[in-house]
Amino acid sequence: MKSLFLKIFLSFWVAQALFLVLAILVTLAFRPRTSSWEALLAGALNDSVTAYEQRGSAGVREYLNTLESTQHVRAFLFNENMEEVSHRGAPDWAARVASGGSRTPHEGYIFPAPPPVLRDSRASSDGLHRYTLILSPPPGPRLFLGPRGLPIPGLIIAVISSGLVCYLLAWLLTMPVVRLRAATRQLAAGDLTARAGAPNARRRDEVAGLMRDFDAMAGRLENLVKAQSRLLNDISHELRSPLARLNVALGLARQRANPDSATMLDRIELEAGRLNELIGRLLTLARMEDGDRHIPSTPVPLQDVVLSVAEDAEFEAQARHCHVRSEIPAGSWEVRGDASLLHSAIENVVRNAIRYTREGSTVEIHLERTTSAVKGSEAVVRVTDHGDGVPSDALQKLFQPFYRLDDARGRQTGGVGLGLAITERAVRFHGGRVSARNRAEGGLMVEIHLPLISAAFSAERHLEGIPASLA
Repeated sequence: MKSLFLKIFLSFWVAQALFLVLAILVTLAFRPRTSSWEALLAGALNDSVTAYEQRGSAGVREYLNTLESTQHVRAFLFNENMEEVSHRGAPDWAARVASGGSRTPHEGYIFPAPPPVLRDSRASSDGLHRYTLILSPPPGPRLFLGPRGLPIPGLIIAVISSGLVCYLLAWLLTMPVVRLRAATRQLAAGDLTARAGAPNARRRDEVAGLMRDFDAMAGRLENLVKAQSRLLNDISHELRSPLARLNVALGLARQRANPDSATMLDRIELEAGRLNELIGRLLTLARMEDGDRHIPSTPVPLQDVVLSVAEDAEFEAQARHCHVRSEIPAGSWEVRGDASLLHSAIENVVRNAIRYTREGSTVEIHLERTTSAVKGSEAVVRVTDHGDGVPSDALQKLFQPFYRLDDARGRQTGGVGLGLAITERAVRFHGGRVSARNRAEGGLMVEIHLPLISAAFSAERHLEGIPASLA
């Protein structure tokens, strides 16, 4: 069956038909057949009265005992004084029914209904007495009979049977969607190997087709990203050779050049340096896009990385009469990862802040700790500047490769829009996340969240470097 619409339609149709048929069949199958018992009651009443008139209590007792053994019923004969004439010790319920009452005083919905009881009366042959026969058919299966003969058990069967069918239907429909959703989240998180796991070829409905299309899309996307990464890597490597020859030629030109051409040679050297930096950043970006790399298990003291970046940035900020101030609380700040990548990620953010903060202002670096039930303990590196900020619609685009707010400003500062892109990929590579927002008092704030190593893991890693005799 190829159509999901037909599956839903036929499944609900089968469910409705199934519980209706079962309810009707069960109710009809276990409903007492009163017509046959009423015929037996009429014959038994005449025979028992005849036996009593001819042979007295002994005769009617013998007849009722024979009736019970052959028909498997309980029978009691009462006279007009409500006395059981066979003297067999009639139960209270039989006397109550004979006098016109109910079998039990509390029969209803709370108390289960007892087996059915038949009652009939007739006068004696001389017309002076009146006899009443109470006939109780065999109880039989009472499981499917509700109080007062209502088909409540049939309705319960209908609800259970339809619930089972609908549960199976819901499971068949939602499990592929759940798998597809999980694969979509993995793909959105950067795992290009995520697949929904398409079902076998025999299933050809819309959901199966969607899962196959998703897997094909994910495979194509993975191939495109890997091809782009290889292209960047190959181009960057190929550009290194002519760039090296250009630097050699530039050195030789300086030896033979006159003072008038020094300005042009300086310009060539500046542009060659920018090109060299661009190639280095492209190689770094290509490595970050490589999905085959895994996070190293080496503990990295994040406070040392932040302090090193702050010291280098303080020296560079003097050109704009700015300062870099870091605030690092005491405690353990170890993260699992690559120290050089983390240094580059934080350095790109700090350099960007120095570049666009107001001249004479201070760039602040704060290291904080946050804890949540979902993500656990995280270190937050918060870098703030005192510049003009960025438009709100450009906050998410800051971390895209080659994105610049203003091409003129990019040419002036020498930026090509790769620093924050490298930061985003390096942080994501370490299992973290990075975000940017404008401050109310002015300036841009960039937050880098990195998962911290637990204290138990950190102690274990430190003990690995201690000799066994000392540990």
